[in-house]
Amino acid sequence: MSTDLDWFKSSYSSGQGGECLEVALTPTTIHIRDSKTPTTPTVQITPTTWTTFLNSLP
Repeated sequence: MSTDLDWFKSSYSSGQGGECLEVALTPTTIHIRDSKTPTTPTVQITPTTWTTFLNSLP
């Protein structure tokens, strides 16, 4: 399923590889994966949890 999603990286990510997360948004779920291993299992959270996480960042 996660390969059918529209994945994106932060605008701060470089094109040189390294450590990066990718995110895919749906109305009910936020999917998060490691960009270096896109076929491994993803973390899935609710939009409310994602918003709470983002709001907790300095």
